[in-house]
Amino acid sequence: MSDVIVVGGGPAGLSAALFTAKNGLETVVFDGDETWIHKAHLFNYPGIRSISGDEFLKLTRGQVGDRGADVRVGEPVTEIEVDTADDPDTEATDADRFRVETDDDVSTGEYLVLATGADRSIAENLECAFDDDGTVDVDLNMETSVENLYATGAMVRAEKWQAVIAAGDGAAAALDILSTERGDHFHDFDTPDDVPSLE
Repeated sequence: MSDVIVVGGGPAGLSAALFTAKNGLETVVFDGDETWIHKAHLFNYPGIRSISGDEFLKLTRGQVGDRGADVRVGEPVTEIEVDTADDPDTEATDADRFRVETDDDVSTGEYLVLATGADRSIAENLECAFDDDGTVDVDLNMETSVENLYATGAMVRAEKWQAVIAAGDGAAAALDILSTERGDHFHDFDTPDDVPSLE
């Protein structure tokens, strides 16, 4: 079982996975490789002067993998459901798990982050609440009406589909997950002393 399952490998999903994996949560990303970032060229992403969407994905996937996440490119999700443990003595809140199927594998996780762009079908199938404008209803931490289920990026916005906004949504979801796991408000703030030596 993973701690965190991320469905979608664009800026939102990879950002969420980067934070959770970097901070010790077992994280898997199912990336169907259909993100719209393939069509983009980034001039307006802080810290990047100019980069193609494909190069951005290559670098970011590598960064997320280097931090310990299992990034499965080209492995789209076929089904997701909430799976409840068989032990009747286990409280429901502790027993609920997300069960994610692909053609090759079945994974379960404590937390699920949806980062599927404007495709809101998974959120609908999992009975998340929606806003009047047809977007997934989330709080400021990107959590949906389903406990431990987060939605990010274009799923939660009728407009403003910028890569940098999506990445921020992914980070917000990850920090909320990390705060829940640690039992206190969690910050991910590195200093130069935290950087490993390349020697």
